Amino acid sequence: MSRKNTGVWKAIQSMCEMQKINEDALYQKSKMLLTIYRRVCWSTIGRADAVAEEICYYCGSDLDGALLYLETFALDEQRNRFEERIKTLFDSRWMMEMVEGAMVRVKEFPDGGELFFDILNKAYLWKNKYTESEMLEILNIERSRFYDRKKEAIMVFGLALWGAELPKVKGFLKETDEVMEVECTT
Repeated sequence: MSRKNTGVWKAIQSMCEMQKINEDALYQKSKMLLTIYRRVCWSTIGRADAVAEEICYYCGSDLDGALLYLETFALDEQRNRFEERIKTLFDSRWMMEMVEGAMVRVKEFPDGGELFFDILNKAYLWKNKYTESEMLEILNIERSRFYDRKKEAIMVFGLALWGAELPKVKGFLKETDEVMEVECTT
């Protein structure tokens, strides 16, 4: 059996076909997202700290008081700038929650999910990135097998994200829009 003809690859190909997902595009998008994830988290933490400092500087250390001040007394420009900064934090957090949800699905994958989860966590998500030799030793896996499993893990992650998590978010947004329309008409 060739390295690309394993049961996992057949399952991945089947799922891509069922969901009409291009395998190459899925792999590239998934790998890109995983590659930037650590930096996005670091940046989000930095931005959240800066927003918290700004609130304390302008409004005191009491969060409720700060929000009341922003809502009641702050200039429109100051309030709009704060709202935009908070929105970007929520957008980043939402993306992080989708990645976390996809990782739960990766772990539950029936053919090697635990290994895939470990590979993705150690290679892309944990604060400190492991070197290749550390990964091989920790996972007790041969180099060629590691790269095969890593590619499979990226594909399973992509299927979990684009095949499950994003449709869930789209459904939520659609329901929210429908509720807002009903509330606006009543």
